[in-house]
Amino acid sequence: MIDIKILREQPEAVRENIRKKFQEDKLPLVDRALELDGRNRAVKSEVEALRAERNKGSKSIGMLMGQGKREEAEALKQQIASLGGRIDELSAEEKQVEEELLGIMMRIPNFIDPCVPIGKDDSENVELQRFGEPVVPPFEIPYHTEIMERLHGIDLDAAGRVAGNGFYYLMGDVARLHSAVLAYARDFMIDRGFTYCIPPFMIRSAIVNGVMSFAEMDAMMYKIEGEDLYLIGTSEHSMIGRFIDQIVDEPSLPLTLTSYSPCFRKEKGAHGIEERGVYRIHQFEKQEMIVICRPEESPMWFDKLWQNTVDLFRSMDIPVRTLECCSGDLADLKVRSVDVEAWSPRQQKYFEVGSCSNLGDAQARRLRIRVNGSDGKYLPHTLNNTVVAPPRMLIAFLENNLQADGSVRIPEVLRPYMGGKTELR
Repeated sequence: MIDIKILREQPEAVRENIRKKFQEDKLPLVDRALELDGRNRAVKSEVEALRAERNKGSKSIGMLMGQGKREEAEALKQQIASLGGRIDELSAEEKQVEEELLGIMMRIPNFIDPCVPIGKDDSENVELQRFGEPVVPPFEIPYHTEIMERLHGIDLDAAGRVAGNGFYYLMGDVARLHSAVLAYARDFMIDRGFTYCIPPFMIRSAIVNGVMSFAEMDAMMYKIEGEDLYLIGTSEHSMIGRFIDQIVDEPSLPLTLTSYSPCFRKEKGAHGIEERGVYRIHQFEKQEMIVICRPEESPMWFDKLWQNTVDLFRSMDIPVRTLECCSGDLADLKVRSVDVEAWSPRQQKYFEVGSCSNLGDAQARRLRIRVNGSDGKYLPHTLNNTVVAPPRMLIAFLENNLQADGSVRIPEVLRPYMGGKTELR
């Protein structure tokens, strides 16, 4: 959500940003927001004047009564009563106008960073850099669920009977590998100075509205029936929500946190062969990283965050690349986003395993998070990035570490978390 002052002073810049995101249907929101803002300020001014007049009249009533001018006092009482009615009427209008204005402001997209490439959708994202040499082995690589089944590590049929499509049972060494990756990712981030957290896995609607756009919420979130609670789609939601209505002391910045959670997503519209198995599912687990920092430091932290994910995957011998998300692929709250994609030897292409985002001060403004700085209070910037999200990450792991005899090599960094095992058979 952008600052209302920017909308007042630079409406054409707001419109141009909307055009860059190919959301022309939102252009009328700018004019409506300006209209509502003007009316809101006019109403506030009138209410303030009426209250001042009422206060002045109330004092005069006492003076008139003291002077024995009862009739004049009674007439003034009636006049003040009519002022009160008008104030109540305007206050009701003010509330209605503010609610509509807030709803519109939450739909106007955040300003994108100047370095973001302009494009309509993810097909126009731009590759930045590759890390590691993508290899296609001289033997056939089966679909990832087939590899897991050969290791007696997955049961999708039973999961379908119990919960439906989009769920899974992981078992044996594959389940252990899943947990080992998460434990390694946790320690990897702790070693880089991040504080480990386990947050609530449900959040209230006030937090949902603060951390994501309405379109994202509708496509992702599961609502708990009869309660003001949603299952989180990522721990970033509850981690940023932790600071709602809080004033953070500037010396405590940056706040660098890494969190574990299960995640729950509707995944509307998921289809196609690569959506089967454990690639796009309703339930998974993830290690996340979150930073709250001074605005001038957010570009530096953005680069650090995606580099952490690259370094983690490379430590497990998985080739990756980074993609700069184009303007049309950015969610409305994002200033900039880089996807980390892992190499799939079976598909002979890269696929997404993490997404790093700088949201500027949008979440802080929505959640009213402020920093108590030396020159006054200001809004911090918030950033988040996926450390690792198995079981999707297991696809890249199994394909890149599969050996000709069907066994799966365990990279050295994971062996302490796998009881010393060097391979799965």
